[in-house]
Amino acid sequence: MKRGLLLAAWAAASVLAVPARAQAQVSADWVRAHETFLAGDELRGRGSATPDEAIAAAYVAAQFRGFGLQPAPGMDGYLQKAEIVRLTLKAPITLTVDGRAVPGAVLLAGDGQGTEGVARLTPAKAMSKMAPAPILLVTGDMPAMQLYRMARALKSPRLLLIRESADTQAMVQALHGEPRLPGGLRSVPREPGPSLVVLPTAAFDALAAEKDPEVSLTVPVEEKVATTTNAIGFLPGTDPKAGVLLLSAHLDHLGVQPDGTVMHGANDDASGTTAVLELARTLAAKGKTKRGILFVAYGAEEIGGYGSTYFGAHPPVPLDQIVANVEVEMIGAQDPKLPAGTMMMTGYERSTLGETLKAHGALVTSDPYPEQNFFQRSDNYSLARKGVVAHTISGWAVVPTYHSKDDTVANIDIAFMTKAIQSLVEPLHALADSGAKPEWKPGGKPE
Repeated sequence: MKRGLLLAAWAAASVLAVPARAQAQVSADWVRAHETFLAGDELRGRGSATPDEAIAAAYVAAQFRGFGLQPAPGMDGYLQKAEIVRLTLKAPITLTVDGRAVPGAVLLAGDGQGTEGVARLTPAKAMSKMAPAPILLVTGDMPAMQLYRMARALKSPRLLLIRESADTQAMVQALHGEPRLPGGLRSVPREPGPSLVVLPTAAFDALAAEKDPEVSLTVPVEEKVATTTNAIGFLPGTDPKAGVLLLSAHLDHLGVQPDGTVMHGANDDASGTTAVLELARTLAAKGKTKRGILFVAYGAEEIGGYGSTYFGAHPPVPLDQIVANVEVEMIGAQDPKLPAGTMMMTGYERSTLGETLKAHGALVTSDPYPEQNFFQRSDNYSLARKGVVAHTISGWAVVPTYHSKDDTVANIDIAFMTKAIQSLVEPLHALADSGAKPEWKPGGKPE
């Protein structure tokens, strides 16, 4: 048995031998044990909706049961599964101009559908001021993904054609040559979106010189079905009418890359999952609170937040009973911009949750990176859009190891993690044992 499995087995076996008072303290040994297993070679990076993710979920579920948590209301176990349908290319795309194929065209992102129409030439900065058009040939130096997000927000055009650049080359490399095509829960219809195609410089300039060129894009795709798994545990409260507190993280990461590189994801987000496990252990050891507490580790966050979306559509308790959701993500390192030991809360100014936790000693503060839109980029957003006061707590959100092969246990600050998790125990316990209900501030609730 490898070291990671030995540590995990030791941690699971030793919980019964530790006095209850000691169990209510976050343990660096437990933190390291969970991290070592979840981010170890054995789980191969916990790829979204893979058997490796399912093993991670089973591990979390087993820990929940060992800590004395119960299945959530209406569930007969600790695992919630959902089918995901994803599109992949089964052949290269075809882009034609006036019936002639354009060599070298690369699809970066799309909805898996083709389109055709007359291409209109426009600067990127003028897109939002133009009348809707099915196809735009876009000039300017706006980053490709910013253009894509703008087109999605405008719901037009259906096809963006852009010139090859260092930015697009970096995207192709990051995507390993595979376009970002949509996936979705089987039960939820997919909304159509734009396609983003990069043209070689010569082809782009030649197209720009033509008048009213007829463009057609063909995207041959096939469906692949996979299963994602959420792990859910429940600590019942003493007052069924007091509501429920939800503590969550995502347990998946990027898995094994095409070149065989394992993306261990120790910080993103084995650290958050470890935090949820330690919070479950310590809060269970402290005894029942007025409110019930749900502990959830979501699957498939990295490919679209599907685990949290499914949970939001099939919650074990009605969403209006969830008084607040604290998501924990990437707390494995200290942000040099923040005071020592302090974590950031995304969307801090949107609600009273951060202030409530801080008043009870939580080492949290506002997000120093508002331009990154982190509030909308984690699993909290799935529930926030449904009205739940939901935020994400992070350590160093722009840590250099983000989505790299260096996101390993060796680069985790176990001491910082331990202190950070411990700082949340009493504030969360106080919130769970009170009648206080965090509220959205004016304009804070997502539309």
